Amino acid sequence: MKLLYRFLVLIVAAGFASCSKTPVNEISLEGEWSVVLDSLNVGIEEGWAEQNLQGSTIQLPGTLDDAGLGKENTQLPVMDNSVMWGLTRKHQYIGAAWYQKEVNIPANWKGKNIDLELERIIWESKVFIDGLPIGRRESLIAPHRYDLSEVLTPGKHTITIRIDNSNFYPLINVQGDKYLDPVNQDMAHAYTNHTQIKWNGIIGDIKLVASAIKKIENIQVETNVQANWIRAVFQNHKAVEANLKYVISDAGGEVIVEDKIPSDVSLIEIMKPEALKYWDEFNPNLYDFKIIAENEMGIDTTTVRFGFREIRKNDGVLELNGKRIFLRGNLECAIFPLTGHPPMDKTGWNQLISQAKAYGLNHLRFHSWCPPKAAFEAADEAGFYFQVELPHWSLRFGEDQKTTDFLLEEADKILTEYGNHPSFVLMALGNELQGDASLMNTTVEDLRKKDSRHLYMTTCFSFQKPLGVVAQPEDDYFVTQRTDKGWIRGQGIFNSQSPNFDEDYTANSEHVPVPLISHEIGQYSVYPDMTEIEKYSGVLKPLNFMAIRNSLEANGLLNMADKLTYASGKLAAILYKEEIERALKTPAFDGFQLLQLQDFPGQGTALVGLLNAFWESKGVISADEFRQFNSELVPLIRFEKAVYENDETFKASLEVANFFKEMSGQTLDWSITNEAGETVHSGTENNIDLQLGNNGNLGNIEFKLNADKAEKLMINVALKGTDYKNSWPVWVYPKEVKVNSDKVVVTASLQHAKQELEQGNTVLLNPDYKKLKGIDGRFVPVFWSPVHFPNQPSSMGLLMDEDHAAFNDFPTDEYTDWQWWDLCIRSKSLVVDKMDVTPIVRVIDNFVTNHHLTNVFETKVGEGKLVYSSIDLMNNLDERPVARQLRSSLLKYMESEAFDPSGSVTIDELDFANNTAQKQFEASDIYED
Repeated sequence: MKLLYRFLVLIVAAGFASCSKTPVNEISLEGEWSVVLDSLNVGIEEGWAEQNLQGSTIQLPGTLDDAGLGKENTQLPVMDNSVMWGLTRKHQYIGAAWYQKEVNIPANWKGKNIDLELERIIWESKVFIDGLPIGRRESLIAPHRYDLSEVLTPGKHTITIRIDNSNFYPLINVQGDKYLDPVNQDMAHAYTNHTQIKWNGIIGDIKLVASAIKKIENIQVETNVQANWIRAVFQNHKAVEANLKYVISDAGGEVIVEDKIPSDVSLIEIMKPEALKYWDEFNPNLYDFKIIAENEMGIDTTTVRFGFREIRKNDGVLELNGKRIFLRGNLECAIFPLTGHPPMDKTGWNQLISQAKAYGLNHLRFHSWCPPKAAFEAADEAGFYFQVELPHWSLRFGEDQKTTDFLLEEADKILTEYGNHPSFVLMALGNELQGDASLMNTTVEDLRKKDSRHLYMTTCFSFQKPLGVVAQPEDDYFVTQRTDKGWIRGQGIFNSQSPNFDEDYTANSEHVPVPLISHEIGQYSVYPDMTEIEKYSGVLKPLNFMAIRNSLEANGLLNMADKLTYASGKLAAILYKEEIERALKTPAFDGFQLLQLQDFPGQGTALVGLLNAFWESKGVISADEFRQFNSELVPLIRFEKAVYENDETFKASLEVANFFKEMSGQTLDWSITNEAGETVHSGTENNIDLQLGNNGNLGNIEFKLNADKAEKLMINVALKGTDYKNSWPVWVYPKEVKVNSDKVVVTASLQHAKQELEQGNTVLLNPDYKKLKGIDGRFVPVFWSPVHFPNQPSSMGLLMDEDHAAFNDFPTDEYTDWQWWDLCIRSKSLVVDKMDVTPIVRVIDNFVTNHHLTNVFETKVGEGKLVYSSIDLMNNLDERPVARQLRSSLLKYMESEAFDPSGSVTIDELDFANNTAQKQFEASDIYED
């Protein structure tokens, strides 16, 4: 028991209802505990709390998964739905577990108030002291606290805690019966095996806190920028006599103001001291509000940290401290692949937020969960904005009264525990909720009355109409993927509309009466990074990645894995760029929320990130590159299209999205450079005054395109004297090019091609792609996941060798860019697994089928030489300069000595109109009825 005394410390801060009390005594209960699993739920009946439990040992904070306790997973990395739904827990246990530890209460704690705090438990706890039941708590987001003042007398005591991580309220989660493993149906991120796991244990603070007086509790500090006051509301135990005073000091401890408090009040309101500065993303100024109570028992200091800030919706515009802000957001779905649970220390959150800020983000949306206090503390210090949500994702909100009551209690706990944090600016009831919209509205109304420091919303989008497309009466802000007038995110647009860069979402958004934020933009799948497998050294095993690796190896693609990741990632990056820039160009927008910058390893292995699940780069795009179009100030241009002919004039208008500060007398420099990096045209716009918000019509770029060959140009814009810059590619094609050849037979007929090939001729075979059996051509990659949403064209972009002679007259990178849009849309992707052909344009298959796909390949047929194209290179070439140019480049290649295909096939193998592609991976779409 001597070890216990080492945990007896005098501290400066200790938590109760997000408050701290000093000086107090605190005993940490971290360390070794006994643990016994109670899968049959007999511990209460058999009086386990009264016994000396002889079981395994576990380190707390920690989980059963950390200790290797529970059912061991014996699955193999095979390509089926049960493996591909996400990462796999090495051990799993759902049910009750009993934890026990002996503690020695010191003599000087006699007569003091003693509280037990257990931070972050799933789902229920019951506490026993020396076998005596003390009480029960349940929460997924708040510490479980117990008053042990009456039972913890000086001396030795046994603390027993029964924790049950069963689902007590099934209606908090999406329900379905199509997953093979029903344990993994739950998708709310507070309680799920898709991202965070359903761990059993205690992962945060475990401590006993003794206080001499316990007069003041639950201080809530409200600040009003318009009226310039600070108001503190607190619980004052008026029966406890003590002298009171308050102190406001800066983060360094320097006192700004202090005064006495009448002993019976529970509210203080004072005018803002001049020394207090505003809190925002650029100036994260923090202050401590303390109430000191003193009587003959001693002195207690209760402290909360706050920032002087006010979030408002001003005529539909999102404002902080009276200035417009724009949320550059990302989802945080409790994705922590080593532990299966969020970090409980500020260091872990500092690292995550620092990486997010490096990529230009200023906002996190916590999808269907609320993070622990350490996350808020890190965000407060970094000037980062949070949206939190109740721990559910329900299609039947309000149907079950007990579930509703639990959620309302969770809402109150969120406000009480975390409401003082200035980073906590937004709160929604949950994700994509369906059910009783009237109850959602009254709930939001009630929350606003309880705590006006945040803006509230009913649901982050909904497939229930009009709930999902029209702001509700009580919504302070509106998060949606589409309004009642149409899409406000690229997933509904980029594949169906030819690339244009003068668009924004004004037509579908300007009528929305509250601040508008686009919902879960992106969701473009990126091919998995096989090097990630070795990083999983914790409680989760990447059987899904291992199954993909096995499939790649079996299909002869493993040596290309890094190229597949890079090429698919570059396509995702250009789509994210255009998504973000359209949002920044829209005056009616107040932000966006990406889904997401990092991978989402659940819900069918949704690898939608440019970073992996560890927030590490996949080598696709650097933080500096991403920040060029995702920052507090972004130079932008509007221009008509990506592809031009050489008798046209390139025209663009300059603008700047400025959510940094007002700036006068600025200069915008612009230039047009070729692939050699040479400047072919440039210009300057001087004396520009940048207001907060959207700054349009700042000048024009105009340049006559007179290239005599196909070329790629870059349009560059920079704010002089700063690091703010941006760039966009365009492609220019000559109007007159060679599209026929005396040396190459161009035909759409397989029969004609056969005749020519039998004579040893060179053939470009380009049949009608609509009649071929293959995968429909798409520009955008797989949405979210080919497992979660299997009924979609399943390609993930293109992969080319840009140095191949076939592209000598067709400038391209090794990945898909905007000039490929028409070619992708007017194509079929062909399965050539068993064929001896060389893809010139390889189509990246999704990661569960891993076929060799192509839409342009070369091979020999007998004595003849062939290029086969399932891209339409025949029709409307006068109106399709990219197809015309690719055809021309292919013909020149086929005329040259470089054209010497190494493979060989029979003519029958080329009958893609009748050949059946190999069977695709089968899975049920969980959203389908």
